[in-house]
Amino acid sequence: MNAFDILKRYFGYDTFRPQQQEIIEEVTQGHDCMVLMPTGGGKSLCYQVPALLMPGTAIVVSPLISLMHDQVEALKANGIPAAALNSGNDATEDALIRRRCMAGELKIIYLSPEKLMSEIPYLLSSIKISLFAIDEAHCISQWGHDFRPEYAQLGTIREHFPDIPVMALTATADKITREDISRQLHLSGKTFISSFDRPNLSLNVYRESTKAEKMKRITAYIRSHPGDAGIVYCLSRKSTESVARDLQRSGIQAASYHAGMATDDRRRVQEDFKTDRIQVVCATIAFGMGIDKGNIRWIFHYNLPKSIESFYQEIGRAGRDGAPADTFLFYSIADIIQLKSFIDESGQKEVNMAKLQRMQEYAESSVCRRRILLNYFGEETGHDCGNCDVCSHPPRRIDGTLIVQKALSALMRTQQEIRTGTTIEILRGISSPTVIRHGYDKLKTFGVGRDISVAEWHDYLLQMLHLGYIEIAYNQGNTLKVTQIGADVLYGRATAQLVAVTRPERPVTKRVPTPKHGPAPTTGRAQVMFPEARLSKVEDNRLFEHLRKLRKQLADAQGLAAYLVLSDKTLHALATEMPTTIEDFGNIPGIGEFKQKKYGETITQAIRHYLEQH
Repeated sequence: MNAFDILKRYFGYDTFRPQQQEIIEEVTQGHDCMVLMPTGGGKSLCYQVPALLMPGTAIVVSPLISLMHDQVEALKANGIPAAALNSGNDATEDALIRRRCMAGELKIIYLSPEKLMSEIPYLLSSIKISLFAIDEAHCISQWGHDFRPEYAQLGTIREHFPDIPVMALTATADKITREDISRQLHLSGKTFISSFDRPNLSLNVYRESTKAEKMKRITAYIRSHPGDAGIVYCLSRKSTESVARDLQRSGIQAASYHAGMATDDRRRVQEDFKTDRIQVVCATIAFGMGIDKGNIRWIFHYNLPKSIESFYQEIGRAGRDGAPADTFLFYSIADIIQLKSFIDESGQKEVNMAKLQRMQEYAESSVCRRRILLNYFGEETGHDCGNCDVCSHPPRRIDGTLIVQKALSALMRTQQEIRTGTTIEILRGISSPTVIRHGYDKLKTFGVGRDISVAEWHDYLLQMLHLGYIEIAYNQGNTLKVTQIGADVLYGRATAQLVAVTRPERPVTKRVPTPKHGPAPTTGRAQVMFPEARLSKVEDNRLFEHLRKLRKQLADAQGLAAYLVLSDKTLHALATEMPTTIEDFGNIPGIGEFKQKKYGETITQAIRHYLEQH
């Protein structure tokens, strides 16, 4: 079989997403590569398809036992032989897995980094390995948002297996982190950076500070979306327990999750959430990386995250199946104070403080929020998204071309070696010690922005950063650099629109999003412009709910999570196309041969019966 045959047979799709095919070809030719794709963007297929194409067994390094378990179960649900070697197994399980591996029965094995290092002289030296895939590769880097010291040992893979391709995969890594990953793993191949855009996610920020205000919004949203699973991320363990209790008092099935809980309790909560026995998990950041649940429909951040990397990773838990999902961020000054106190006690204080500042700027910005996120990860975009609160309530804009050109000219004439403060001093004509010492008062741009106040310049430079005209080099003293689209404005090849900073202060608000099922008076998810979700027919909402209940029954009977049987996106397609034959059922996206044979008769019979009744 070729890659397309495997994609259709095992995963039920006719076409690859952007860059997946190129990545697969690169690996199957024996080359290393680094893959940056947003959560839900299809990273797993990039190593799963080559694993099925190539002779031998693919070794996947993963950080958490629960994540390995989810991915192994998902592969098995598609008829793919896979297993995980980790500390959660007993000696008998490990022995059986090793025997199956030695016999060539397993195509994919998941290991923790510690387990991989201990197995190099034994199992890994005794089997044919097709490739190494390092998942959550940002954990390798000291610049990553979740540094894992044990990941740093993975560079020795190249010493022991010099001829086997190594693939590093992550959903969040800025330029510095990417360079660090490549250096530590000794990667010699290409870097593939997919679009970080997740157009199915709405982005919303609320400036709420009291618990009562937050709980009112959260409770109202959950009640308007019955049956939709979601996560409330909290900054402290105490908050997770308090929020969960309040939701339970409101009749919502919720539970808390944090690192201070007993292992068995955490495992129970996670299993209940995966199998839809509870609707909501209130969690610290300890929860998320360890779950591969595809039908999470919303995320609330009860507090401001510590960095955009953390924020993007966490909102990425929603809508992994590609169907519309909503994300909300609460922001208050109290969060900033608490996070700064954490940073004061950590290593790399300067870098972490700069990342927190960028997160704060995101929350306070009047620029399209998706543009801010994309530009942070080095992805240039020239248009607003239409699916965030800023786009829903657009501020007054002005032609800011001349303002941008003045600022960029100051950066270029200083060889891009200055920070924000010095840039403003040059533009305002302020003879500070730094300006005088470097002779910046002799520049042609010295004082060209006297008509704009210091506060206004801060705002405009922040907008320029968010719009992608400049970027911050954290590893070069936080100096400002001109980007390619910034150069286009500087040299007159493009114009720039900025938000007028003299506008009155307005609160960041958002109407309650529309429930997916049935009519509602407000706007929300229905506005999502997501090409894959555009269907030629009208979805039957009652059939969707009927199929969702049937999916739960099928999952419970097998001890599986519901999304492993069929994704929400597949259910929406079924409720739209209404296939009544097994052949037509197999043509629905996400239905491979294994699931077609396993569920085809049951699902199509249920649809036929529903159509007869209605």
